[in-house]
Amino acid sequence: MYEKLLRLIVTLNQWRKEHISQENFLVIAAAIVGALGGLAASLLKELVHLFSNYLQNDLHWKYKYYLFFFFPLIGILLTVLYVKAFIRRRPFRHGIPPLIKSVNQENSRLDFHNIYSQIISSALTVGMGGSAGLEAPAASSGAAIGSNVGRVFGLNYRETTMLLACGGAAGISAAFGSPIAGMVFALEVLLPSFSIPAVVPLLIASAVASVVSKLLLTKPLFVYVAETWDVGAFWFFVLFGIIAGLYTIYYSRLNAVIPKVTGRIKNTYGKIFAGGITLGLLVALFPAIYGEGYITIQELLNGDFESLLENSLFAEYKSYVWVTIGFAALSLIGKTYGSVLTMSIGGNGGMFGPSVVIGGLLGFVFAMTVNQTGWMHLNVTHFMVAGMAASVSGVMHAPLTGVFLSAEITGGYTLIVPLMMVAAIAYFINKRARKYSIYTWVLAEQGSLVPDINKDAGVLARLKLRYLIERDFLVLHSEETPVDRKQEIVQSDKNIFPVIDDEGKLMGVLSIEELLENIVNPKPGSSAVRMKDLVQPSTDIAQMGMNMGQVIQIMDKKNTRFLPVVDVNNKYLGFVTKNGIFNKYRKLLIRRSDLL
Repeated sequence: MYEKLLRLIVTLNQWRKEHISQENFLVIAAAIVGALGGLAASLLKELVHLFSNYLQNDLHWKYKYYLFFFFPLIGILLTVLYVKAFIRRRPFRHGIPPLIKSVNQENSRLDFHNIYSQIISSALTVGMGGSAGLEAPAASSGAAIGSNVGRVFGLNYRETTMLLACGGAAGISAAFGSPIAGMVFALEVLLPSFSIPAVVPLLIASAVASVVSKLLLTKPLFVYVAETWDVGAFWFFVLFGIIAGLYTIYYSRLNAVIPKVTGRIKNTYGKIFAGGITLGLLVALFPAIYGEGYITIQELLNGDFESLLENSLFAEYKSYVWVTIGFAALSLIGKTYGSVLTMSIGGNGGMFGPSVVIGGLLGFVFAMTVNQTGWMHLNVTHFMVAGMAASVSGVMHAPLTGVFLSAEITGGYTLIVPLMMVAAIAYFINKRARKYSIYTWVLAEQGSLVPDINKDAGVLARLKLRYLIERDFLVLHSEETPVDRKQEIVQSDKNIFPVIDDEGKLMGVLSIEELLENIVNPKPGSSAVRMKDLVQPSTDIAQMGMNMGQVIQIMDKKNTRFLPVVDVNNKYLGFVTKNGIFNKYRKLLIRRSDLL
């Protein structure tokens, strides 16, 4: 069966090369990826929403919030068990950072299982109440579709990267019902360096995915039509943009701290239990943070502010406005903690959706507080929509995505000016405090990301030491004498020779001059001199795990063009040379310029 499928693909690929130009094929492929990405995202959203809606709205029981205490724990445990049982070949990676890393360092290759494993695992996590979003898994699934379509048809790096981005755009477009935001997300987050031709396939993929989602999903994400905004509230939008920007800094820092705290718990199931109980407690106290949280936001957009406290321990106080504001503020903080905790203990989801919910709650708290002070009467829903834009912009460092996403999913294009203002302010504040976004800081921590402002260093960071090791050097053993290897040394085209001991560990490096002196002009008794007697311990080495910047730094400091490479146990692996580095560097520069 597999061989027949392979032959069919080869035949199909040969036919398309003969009858369809590469440019036209990319457009067709983008449409196909868009449709499949839209289908995957729509099925995921519908599945999770049906389950969440039943638990939150259709199940009527005074004490049902007690169930919320256990569901997140069960969902995350099932997610981890699924990953352990079925995803064994390579580590399972969730969220947007792996997509960015794949584009920058892994030739845009994503494992095939991401097409379905992202859907299954995130459905288990979020459907059972994990406080995360579905947009990142939808984007990951779509990106995996694009990547594997590129691999099946033998496309090059540039074309495969384009299809990966098309799949990511399709996932966002279908998940939010926001085609423009899907395209802008791909450009801002996945392809920060692009040219105009890249827009066409992204537009097609995003539009097709949006059509598929509208056919499959019966209701839009949010139902809301914005009224004309009050220009007199302009300065309140400015103030809110500042507050939102400061809160996104807090959110970003929390996202960096909590994984380190949970990482101290070495036992996987102990971490799931401790984190799941904490998450369950948060959900039981603040049901609004259950799952994605979109149902709560929709009720608030509808003007049903009291719904925030329904099914909670504080339901009897829902008629008190200040209690509602305080509960919304606590729900906001709880959602922030809950979303980060869900991902830190093994759940699968994303920070995209929580950023939208957090922004909506922040806008609600701000506008309601101002209204209660009597300074001015603000339109609460306008500030909720503005909060979504500010939160996405600050947290993701993607202001255009924040603006278009908020406008599209709420029908709030009449708010485009305040959305632009709050998004720009929040982005500026977060960017000043946090060099990296919530997506890229993980890669920066690993040394896998270099700021785009230093493009040369960015290309250099993509070079991996393990791929640059040259192994065609003549290896000498410690107990041998120069005379023993005379013939090989003289005929060698290298002028340096590594010396290793019986265990393969590097003892040092000998030059051709040192060896020839003992071969051509031997001193009395020098015929018995062994390699270990001649070699001096070498301190100028490159160890596996070093980034290329460190390697170049050592070479420049020691003024050498060669460095021996050893593993963590000091076993000799080969040499890295400046010529090898610069040749690979030049190829990457050419590929980078041709990327898009």
